[in-house]
Parts: sequence; structure tokens; C-alpha cells
Amino acid sequence: MSQRTLVLLKPDAVRRGLVGEIIGRIEKKAGWTIAAMELRTLDRALLEQHYAEHVGRDFYEPLVAFMASGPVVSLVVEGERVIEGVRALAGPTDPIAAPSGSIRGDFGTITRENLIHASDSEESAEREIKIFFPGIS
Repeated sequence: MSQRTLVLLKPDAVRRGLVGEIIGRIEKKAGWTIAAMELRTLDRALLEQHYAEHVGRDFYEPLVAFMASGPVVSLVVEGERVIEGVRALAGPTDPIAAPSGSIRGDFGTITRENLIHASDSEESAEREIKIFFPGIS
């Protein structure tokens, strides 16, 4: 069954020149395609929508500040089991716990700046895609 997911290459990935490497890993997966892609700096209003579930948590303000600190590459990726697959490709949030071969395992340095976001469910993917790519139905 084909799915869509939102992927964000965070400011640290852009700053460190890892965009091509990460997109290359996504493109090499058989059956996955990039349906939309955009480079932009995110404003607070969009970030508040995206991270609404985390308001009030101690990491919320530092996370919003980090995500607004530089350009982000946002992508819609389509394919079979792409939600589960991109999350596995990304690896766990903690780069020390992330296995070698995962994006965070190979390139991650600290937990807060963890290179990549990928939707965690079909419901989240649908909500997040509408926030970042409102013209896609």
C-alpha cells in the first residue's frame, strides 16, 4: 500500500552540507519517489502549527528556535511503507543509540540537532503535509 510522508532536513543538515547525501539515501530506496521538495526558512507561525503537541514542554522553545535558525528542506516522499521506512532510515533521535547505516547513526552529533524529521504515522503525515505543502491533496 502506497503512503506519503513529510520529511524535513533540518537546519543542521543544510548547514553541514548533508542534503545531497540524505536525499540520495531516500532516492536509492526502490519504489520511493519525491513528490514535492522545497528549501525555505521556517517562520514561527508554521513551527507553532507543526509542533503544537509539544507546547509547554521544556524542549519546545529551544526546538522552535533551532528549527527557525536556518533553511530547511521539506519533502513529500511517496512509496510502499514509506512512513516506517524513512523513520528506520533516519534512526533513533539519540545519535549514540542510532545504528551505523542510519542517517543519525552516521552523521548525528547531538540529540536536539538531529538532522531529519519524518512523520510517525499516517495521521501525522497527512496533518504535516497540509502544513508544509497546502497545495497537495
